[in-house]
Amino acid sequence: MLKWLWLSLLALVLDQGSKLAIAGSMKLYESIPIMPFFKLTYVHNTGAAFSFLSEAGGWQRWFFAGLALMISVVIAVWLTRLKKHETLLAVALALVLGGAVGNLIDRLAYGYVIDFLDVYYESWHWPAFNIADSAITLGVVLMLAESFGLVHPKEPDL
Repeated sequence: MLKWLWLSLLALVLDQGSKLAIAGSMKLYESIPIMPFFKLTYVHNTGAAFSFLSEAGGWQRWFFAGLALMISVVIAVWLTRLKKHETLLAVALALVLGGAVGNLIDRLAYGYVIDFLDVYYESWHWPAFNIADSAITLGVVLMLAESFGLVHPKEPDL
């Protein structure tokens, strides 16, 4: 179901475009309040999700880049093997692929991932994230919904 790669490309373009806009218009650690629970806050993440291993000394850059590359290849192959009726899974995989490639580009180009979406309540902050992270999260949620049978794909008539 390679016809869904346009969704990967859309996630990638939105991710990279937003990161370039943030990096080009904000200073590192600058915050711009948008809503009472949301700010744009420009940060660099050298680790994985929630800054996991961000202080590991540099090896994590290549580890996470290699992991993202392997996952991207597996997802691309998986997409080619899907049946026509597996639309939700194709959408989910396409979103994960676009997000993984978006963050991979950052790791290879800069050695860190640009994050800027900052959701908070009073003094509690969710770790900053980006469009790629959002695409990956949405893709995983859709995969879980599909795997738990919350959405039933229509089987083709034989």
